[in-house]
Amino acid sequence: MNAASASAHTHLAKRERVFRDLITDYGPQDPFAWHDGGRSGSSLFAALLIHITGQRISAASGFTLFDRVADALGGVPTPEGVIELGAERLRGFGLTRMKVDCTLDLARSITAGHLDLVGMPARDDRTVTDALTGIRGIGLWSAQAFLMRQLQRPDVMPFEDMGIREAVGSQWNMARRPTPGEIRAKATHWSPYRSYAAALLWRSLKPVGEISDPKARALARGHAPSAERTPGS
Repeated sequence: MNAASASAHTHLAKRERVFRDLITDYGPQDPFAWHDGGRSGSSLFAALLIHITGQRISAASGFTLFDRVADALGGVPTPEGVIELGAERLRGFGLTRMKVDCTLDLARSITAGHLDLVGMPARDDRTVTDALTGIRGIGLWSAQAFLMRQLQRPDVMPFEDMGIREAVGSQWNMARRPTPGEIRAKATHWSPYRSYAAALLWRSLKPVGEISDPKARALARGHAPSAERTPGS
């Protein structure tokens, strides 16, 4: 555990007994872990495409859709390659019309110079969120996931996430699942380490010894990318 992680977990343990107990039970959690089997390499575009293909379906199904695109292109997807494939072929891979539109809008925004993914690490969370949610089909959840997993921002709370809502309801013995607004208000006290709080809450959804991250579970079940592709190429 590095110094930043130690500070974050110490802060949360002092703020909430729930976090202190979760740290004792599960140990410190890494909110920046990205389990994609090497599919996206160093490409922020490909990582966003994984977020898009995985929306509202299982992690394994999202990997399958992404892999079909990557296999058709012979490597890690690029904006130019996705545009060349076009809407009809993307739909043929099993992407919904909404995901096709989102993927193409993202790729076209990048190639036209309207969206600068390369420069995003230097921008603040709000600027990144506004830029991404300006793309049709990319919602707040996907933008927050990108902030956490790809840009490794320490103070992100995906308050609309059903797993977060379920975990908070369970850990604080609430009679009902809290609303996103209630999560956002409660999480104010966990700043500036809300990403670490989210990681602990997600981990609490599975017993000790079980894999909690859906993508990590898919990889553990053997959902590796095609051996013919070289991640990061």
